[in-house]
Amino acid sequence: MGSSAALIGDRRRAALARSEAMHRHPTRRAPVRPLAPPPIAFYVIAVVTTVLTMLGLVMVMSATSIKEFHDGRSPWGLFNKQLLWAIVGCFALWFAMRVPTHRWRRLIFPALFVACGLMLLPFVGGIGSRVNDASSWVVIGPLNFQPSEFLKLAALLACADLLASRHTEMHDPARTMVPVLGVAVVGAMLSLAQGDLGSAIVLGCIVFAMAFIAGAPLLPMMAAGSVGVVGALSFVASSPRRQDRFTAFLDIAAHKDHLSYQTYQAMIAMAQGGITGSGVGRGDTKLGEFLPLAQSDFIFAVVAEELGMIGVVAVLGGFMVLAYAGVQVALATQDRFHALLAGGIVCWLVVQTIINVGGVTGLLPVTGLTLPFFSTGGSSLLATMVAMGLLLNVARNVR
Repeated sequence: MGSSAALIGDRRRAALARSEAMHRHPTRRAPVRPLAPPPIAFYVIAVVTTVLTMLGLVMVMSATSIKEFHDGRSPWGLFNKQLLWAIVGCFALWFAMRVPTHRWRRLIFPALFVACGLMLLPFVGGIGSRVNDASSWVVIGPLNFQPSEFLKLAALLACADLLASRHTEMHDPARTMVPVLGVAVVGAMLSLAQGDLGSAIVLGCIVFAMAFIAGAPLLPMMAAGSVGVVGALSFVASSPRRQDRFTAFLDIAAHKDHLSYQTYQAMIAMAQGGITGSGVGRGDTKLGEFLPLAQSDFIFAVVAEELGMIGVVAVLGGFMVLAYAGVQVALATQDRFHALLAGGIVCWLVVQTIINVGGVTGLLPVTGLTLPFFSTGGSSLLATMVAMGLLLNVARNVR
């Protein structure tokens, strides 16, 4: 017993000595460096995206509720659909922001093929829908969407991946410009086949902007751009009706009873808004048949009438802040794919906003493009919010 007690005591003393030695000379480990907080641009993009989305829902409610009620439908109908798409878009934005890009980059080109396949659905009898001379909508039961919105996103990702992976070969057009232009040509042809010139223009601008950012030679880009412009003009000239609609903005007063009817009414609405606007829900132009597409292509006119010049400056200022923050993120990131992705998203947002606002104000032809965050249409809102999620993903990884 005595020897056992002594042995136990020796073990206790040895354990105590080891513990004291560890406290005096702790094991050296590599310090864990905490992640730096995201840059200020991340928070700017997040806040502006939230504000524009919420304001867009308010304006959709204002632009649709009274007309829906007068037509015998629920005044909340279109708003509820838009709200549902906004909720789905929030989840999609969070997913796009949180999942590292390297985990899904290998799925980009399969997604592009799927997006091109979706562009064929409007030509399938029973589910394709024609709106304003464009067969660009798919209606499956209660679900309706515009495949071109997802094609823009897929083409943007595909071009960013291709140009990033071949950045050392930018001097070789066959390895860089040709496949990228192939994406633009296929996407534009599918859009033009649907009669959707606006989406074809936006798609082409996205691809050319990304090629420019990637450092593609200017001469091949200028040649390809010239061919694209000639192709767009040929498409417009191929139909007298399309040509008349495209050129009607040159003399709005002369065509105010037919081809420029909505643009003329939109200009009246903007003039009535003044500095402070008539107030949310109190605009008159959206009522009746004065502005039939007040909730979609011409919702900017509702914003101008009800929020006035102050609201217009705030909305356009929000888009400008988003664009500026996106450019800063693209310049700050060290990842080439991320830089091209951010640059393409900024180009998409800016070009589509300019074309929509230009059409509403009579400065550009009306092409049927939606105003991001504001116009009704779940596919447009969902694609825009996914794009913002990707931009936030790039921003949060800038260190």
